[in-house]
Amino acid sequence: MSSTRLVLVRHGEPAEEVRGRCYGRLDVALSPRGVSQAQAAARLVDEGPVQAIYSSPLRRALDTARAFAEHHRVAITVDERLREIDFGDFEGLTWDEAKRRHPEVYERWMTRPTTIEFPNGESWTALKARALDARRAMVARHPGETVIVVAHGGVTRALVADALGLADEHAFRVEQSYGGVSVIDEIDGAQVVRLVNGGWPSR
Repeated sequence: MSSTRLVLVRHGEPAEEVRGRCYGRLDVALSPRGVSQAQAAARLVDEGPVQAIYSSPLRRALDTARAFAEHHRVAITVDERLREIDFGDFEGLTWDEAKRRHPEVYERWMTRPTTIEFPNGESWTALKARALDARRAMVARHPGETVIVVAHGGVTRALVADALGLADEHAFRVEQSYGGVSVIDEIDGAQVVRLVNGGWPSR
């Protein structure tokens, strides 16, 4: 029997400059609170050895991953498939600006977020496909090992929702807080969810 443990971590809170804005591909640092969240998450994942750490290339994820790397003495591997969704024309806009400039897309985003494709950006379906592709590759590469995956709310939500067998329209019922930790064991192709969004609580 082969079992791989994936420890999914959403990055810590980002810098104040992007709060209230769409910031999928914007590359920002962690806030001081985000640094504390990353450190708390790293301390939470402290049982047993960790063999690998994978991270989105974006700074907020890499800075979170570094807390795990320092704690577990494991190098970080960057995987482009772990990036947040590309908001396209929404990138950098406040929610009010997005609503005003793209009212129809915004309304669907608020009510049916997994059914839209952002103008000149990406869809939930595309994000989910690359997240699952990354997961399959990590499981194949690390049989019997524990792997930390530091990414973004969209990516971690897609992976947890898939493991729970949720239909896309229910994926956003899965809360993913800054610094939240989820644990999935993949045992001979079957996924067992051990923890969802543990650690630092959202407010």
